[in-house]
This record gives sequence, C-alpha cells and structure tokens, in this order.
Amino acid sequence: MKAYRINIAGLSNSNHHFEFEIGDQFFTQFGTDLLSKGSFHADIELDKHETFIEVDFVIKGVASLICDRSLEPFDYPVHTSHKMIFKYGDDDQEITDEIAIINREAVSLELGQYLYEFIALSVPMKKLHPRFQDEEEDGEGSIVYTSGGEEEDDDDKEDNNDIDPRWEQLKKLK
Repeated sequence: MKAYRINIAGLSNSNHHFEFEIGDQFFTQFGTDLLSKGSFHADIELDKHETFIEVDFVIKGVASLICDRSLEPFDYPVHTSHKMIFKYGDDDQEITDEIAIINREAVSLELGQYLYEFIALSVPMKKLHPRFQDEEEDGEGSIVYTSGGEEEDDDDKEDNNDIDPRWEQLKKLK
C-alpha cells in the first residue's frame, strides 16, 4: 500500500494536493467481499497545521458490480467526497468516523484503507442493474394474511348489518 501513502514529515504547514489512481489491484489487497473491480480517480487536498492535518477526499469513478437480481455485471458510477481530520497524539486510534489520532512521530499518512472505505460506503446495499431501477417495488416486503375463503367474508358482512342497539341510539343524535 505504499502507493497510497503520503510523506507528511517533509511537508510544510500549508495546503498540498495529491492524486491517486485506483484500479482492480487495489481491491485485491482488501478482499473481494464487497468490491472486486473498479476504476477510480481520487483527488486529495491535504491541509497541514501544527496540531492536526485536515484531508479532503474527492473520489470519482466506476465500480464493477454484479446485479443481485439477474447476476449480470454492470458499471455503477461513484462520486463521493469526505473529510478526515488527523490529530497528533501519543498513539494511533480512531475517535470517530471523521477524526483519527496519529502518533506525533509519524512520518507518513496511510490513506489506502480510507479510500477503500469511502468507495465501499458509496456502493448501494441492494445492487440492481440499471434496467431494474425504474421498476416499482409494489408489494415487496408486505405480508397479507387471510383467514379463509370468500364464504367467511359474506358472513362478516351479515354480522355488520346487525348493529348494536346502543350505536343505533347514538346515530339518532346526529
């Protein structure tokens, strides 16, 4: 993952711009569970300060996915942007999704894992081929219960005709 590492020890306290190309070989290093193929371009704006580093990620490209319904491959366009803040501290740890602490003595910043996570987060959970996107999903996930045939439904209608006398008295008040 040396290709996605930025040497921060020699950088001045100002804005710096980096670009990375991400291909199929990148995804093999992280496993092929969620994503295995794709072509992406990452623009990274790094703003180094005395006590922290602010990194803006802008990732554009195409992920090669397999449709969950038809098992056909298709290309899914990805355009995402994220911001990370790396604060200097005693040991490496991730505080939140946007804030991480890095060692004060750190020489480089490893961005490969973050690039993979940001791309993976932009892929939908339900991967549908574009030809299925326009279909309406009426009835999906709904459960219909029936207790019998139409004969019972006719009996229910007859029962509704026999109104409780108390309700009849209330109707007269209108």
